[in-house]
Order: sequence, then structure tokens, then C-alpha cells
Amino acid sequence: MTQLTLAKANEIIAAALAHSKASSYLPMGVAVVDGAGQLKAYAREEGATALRFDIALGKAAAAVGMSCSSRALAERTKTVPVFLGAIASVSSQHFIPQTGAVLIKDASGAIIGAVGASGGTGDEDEAICMAGVIAAGWTHG
Repeated sequence: MTQLTLAKANEIIAAALAHSKASSYLPMGVAVVDGAGQLKAYAREEGATALRFDIALGKAAAAVGMSCSSRALAERTKTVPVFLGAIASVSSQHFIPQTGAVLIKDASGAIIGAVGASGGTGDEDEAICMAGVIAAGWTHG
């Protein structure tokens, strides 16, 4: 299986922030986690508010922890809110099931991490994450 390196994590972040800037989004924070949900890299643009780190990390960790995008988790909260709330309360990792994070998949489709963003709308956050993963040569999910 492909390994998510620090260099690749930083490549994802740089491309995500470039997409954000090109799209004239508000200042963003972007977090990349490995397949175990552990922080690999993070960046916060000037002007991004303090909670951007916690939110981006929570979205990414939730996505990799549940093996789906945070958009899918946000949809699940409509049908099983108590279950996802329970996970958030007992998990040792941040867990925010809201749109704005995608899985990072290698060429074989294996999940090797996730990237989450915070600072714009959920759709904007998700879009920059997708752009970062694609720019790094991987697929998102």
C-alpha cells in the first residue's frame, strides 16, 4: 500500500490553499491525517480564525475513521444523529461529521488518509480538499 508522506501531505495542503485563493474563498485551515487519523500536516492561512485547526482536523479524522467523506457523514447525521453524537463524545480523536473533508485513496483504491478544511462553506471546504488530493496524483472519496 502507498504511504502518505509528509511531503505529499504538504503538497495536498499547498494545492488546496492555491485553489482556495484562486476561488477567492475566505482564509482557510487545512489538515491532512494518515490512515490512522493521526495529524500528518496542517496549515492555517493568515486571517483564518483560531478554531479552523480543530474543525479541519475533526472533519478529516471523522472521514478516515468512518471510511467515508464527511459529506456522507453529514448525511448520516440526519438518520442516526444519536449514534454519531455518541462517537464524537467517546472518540479519542476529533470527530466532526460535517461537509468539508475527503478521503485520500491510492491507485488501488486503498484509503491512506484524509484531508479536511475549514474557513468557507462546507462545499468550499470540500472543493479545496478535492483539488489538493487530485493535484497530488491521488483520488478522493
